[in-house]
Amino acid sequence: MKKLLPLLLCVFSLTVLSAEIRGKIVRVADGDTVTVLDALDGAPFRIRLDKIDAPELRQPFGPEAAAYLSALISGKEVVIRFRKIDRYGRIIATVYHGGRDVNLLMVRAGLAWHYAYFDDTPAYREAEKQARAARRGLWRQDNPVNPHEFRRQRKLNAK
Repeated sequence: MKKLLPLLLCVFSLTVLSAEIRGKIVRVADGDTVTVLDALDGAPFRIRLDKIDAPELRQPFGPEAAAYLSALISGKEVVIRFRKIDRYGRIIATVYHGGRDVNLLMVRAGLAWHYAYFDDTPAYREAEKQARAARRGLWRQDNPVNPHEFRRQRKLNAK
């Protein structure tokens, strides 16, 4: 808890002042999780991309999703517009690079699902629909398994 308190205070103060973090992407963990260094003080923030769910690294297209995200933003200056903090302490946010919504680009490329259960943004819904129709990325598979179901199945199999 002692380690989490400074993060929460920093995020709270950022929320009061603005809902943005500007910084440089220093790590891409997978297709929907990155680490950014705040341009103001160099503090690292773990970011979970909002509105999407990319395949796990051990799923088909998981490594491709991570590589695509890395090519888009690794080492680059970004703007993070955040909404909340999840139960793992990650900031749930939309990442922008060059004015473009990186989260949406992941869906358009067919390398992430639109997390429709939590979001109803028309642009994301349409991007997934078009990626499916064009059989881009993970939609080339006959029956792609969404990451939520993949994690649930792995948990059941581990018991």
